[in-house]
Amino acid sequence: MNAPNRAAGYVPNPQYSQEDWDEVSDNPPLTDEELARARLGTGSMPAEVAAAFTSRAGRLKAGAKRVPISLRIDPDVLETFKATGPGWQTRMHDALAEAARKLKAA
Repeated sequence: MNAPNRAAGYVPNPQYSQEDWDEVSDNPPLTDEELARARLGTGSMPAEVAAAFTSRAGRLKAGAKRVPISLRIDPDVLETFKATGPGWQTRMHDALAEAARKLKAA
């Protein structure tokens, strides 16, 4: 009896037997008709479902990339922003951006 193909790095879990897997597997084998109708990819999915599969997750990319710098600031300024919780760097950027707008307007 040949072992089924497994992904590289697969380690069988001795806690589960084939009988355990058979008991919880309620997927019957596909019929020849079902296999003939099967289509690869998102072509047979509703448009909104296909869009969910093809869209990339995560935050949208900013139009202008930010530039990493080294900046020396007073410890109390840093602690004030850090004390506001996650996202403090974005809030610090927003505060600096507002100050820059005011300087440009002056």
